[in-house]
Amino acid sequence: EATAKLADLEGRFSKMEFATLFAGPYDKDTAIVAIHAGSGGTEAQDWTQMLVRMYVRLAEAKQWNVTVLHESRGEDVGLKSITMRIEGRWAYGYLKSEAGVHRLVRISPFDAEKMRHTTFALVEIIPELEDVKEIEIDPKDLRIDTFLSGGKGGQSVNTTYSAVRIVHLPTNIAVVCQNERSQLQNKETAMKILKSKLHQIQLKEQEKKKGELRGEYQSAEWGNQIRSYVLHPYKLVKDHRTDYETTDAEAVLEGALEPFMEQFLRHELEQSSRFEQAN
Repeated sequence: EATAKLADLEGRFSKMEFATLFAGPYDKDTAIVAIHAGSGGTEAQDWTQMLVRMYVRLAEAKQWNVTVLHESRGEDVGLKSITMRIEGRWAYGYLKSEAGVHRLVRISPFDAEKMRHTTFALVEIIPELEDVKEIEIDPKDLRIDTFLSGGKGGQSVNTTYSAVRIVHLPTNIAVVCQNERSQLQNKETAMKILKSKLHQIQLKEQEKKKGELRGEYQSAEWGNQIRSYVLHPYKLVKDHRTDYETTDAEAVLEGALEPFMEQFLRHELEQSSRFEQAN
């Protein structure tokens, strides 16, 4: 009985301890997740779709809501890029660990010779901020384009110029939204995401010495990966920042990401503590 009680208390303590790791100012916020296919053509586009499925499975397990804001489909299979809004308890707090380049090694299903392929995809994570008062955007710095939505349809969605692309000329940041039914709604959503991106850049510049914010843009290619998913000749998923790894690659691709996220948050806390002690 005492052993069972101890195990129960240890489990409860572990959950409470894990909750304290969400100390960031935006950890409670909705997350904007953008995934871009890297080098590898069709293989990379398929990998992008696999990552989308992985995050959707995680969201289902967490009872988070997922909304696709924009997607660009590959000519044959997969996705060239996709932007999603993920809403739920501690969504950004969990998902911020996923920002960076993800590397896949497997026997390509698109290769008739069954050769092993390595491909990459870039994941960007930003918090969606309702009102960023610190960010003021000059309308002259924006180029706003409208076009027909390429979404799944619905009344008037694909028959009017409701989709919106906003380009911030000084930084060349582009945001596209086509999910909403009206052009005005898409523009409001795109502006909100743009302000969130600019705010994150501002914070990153202010606090880059501490390295508290991750997710800066990196080229999706060799050498920059934060995590590797090896499906052949053996199975292993390894995070290169924390060295946490597991051989249960199928479970990870089905959304079992919490152990990686917890290790990342603990690693960030340790790095922050060391920085403060050194200064």
